Amino acid sequence: MKVAVLGAGAIGAYVGAALHRAGADVHLVARGPHLAAMRQHGVRVLSPRGDFTARVHATADPADIGPADFVFLGLKATSYAACGPLIEPLLRERTAVVAAQNGIPWWYFHRHGGPHDGHRLESVDPGGAVSAVLAPRRAVGCVVYAATELAEPGVVRHLEGTRFSVGEPDRTRSERCLAFSEAMRAGGLKCPVEPDVRGDIWIKLLGNISFNPISALARATMREMCLHGGTRRVIEIMMAETLAVAAALGCEPDISIERRLAGAERVGDHRTSTLQDLERGKPLELDVLLAAVVELAEITGVRVPTLRTVHALSDLLAHGMRSAVA
Repeated sequence: MKVAVLGAGAIGAYVGAALHRAGADVHLVARGPHLAAMRQHGVRVLSPRGDFTARVHATADPADIGPADFVFLGLKATSYAACGPLIEPLLRERTAVVAAQNGIPWWYFHRHGGPHDGHRLESVDPGGAVSAVLAPRRAVGCVVYAATELAEPGVVRHLEGTRFSVGEPDRTRSERCLAFSEAMRAGGLKCPVEPDVRGDIWIKLLGNISFNPISALARATMREMCLHGGTRRVIEIMMAETLAVAAALGCEPDISIERRLAGAERVGDHRTSTLQDLERGKPLELDVLLAAVVELAEITGVRVPTLRTVHALSDLLAHGMRSAVA
């Protein structure tokens, strides 16, 4: 199995190292000091489950790799539409793209069935720009339940979790999903093939849609948001509205709001990825987290006043950052 990891940051390099350990032919695409360190020393993984080093081929040029069986996409969703020149050399007719993104994916309604089958969401696929680069037929859904960070260039610190849920948009147990799952498990990771991965998407989104924008607006950690009565109540309402949208689309995630809040509180003084991006002056990945669900609410006729309010405020924040960069 040949796997190319496009965007070999903390999650991508961790997955690449695990697959390499399982015997897969792995190639990492990265840049800068991180790429230089991986070329010289390999990917060093520091983990409570045991440290290890994977001597994986790393490059800045996907043309050095050529077509692969799988492309594991570790890029931010904000980069998808522009990744054509990078991903094109990695594709053959049957190449699958495993996109490890948060939020609502561009392929959400691909082979969904029902009245919205094939519908394109403008918030995540504006003008069809993402679908033009990443054909929905290639997509394998992937929801990440692992926390990693780059301790330094070439060094991935694994904090917790090893689960990467995968599944087909059409809900079949395909050969490509089973093969990818087997390779991931051989590398020491959990990788269940879900009968409907959209359920996992909504479970993960329940936290991202609320904690991420509020953390950026309030400059607050997970623990601070949970312990403050006002923000906790806002987050509860946002989660309830999100579950209502999911239900209107025929998806009812098996998780309670209180359980989700309790889990977040246990995380402690962790800064969300959105808050970290804000502090580093990077684009905020909020369209797939929040704007997409507001758009889905419009499609389904579900009232989401709190989601709309938080979306307006966080969108203004993101717009101000884009203007400052420009």
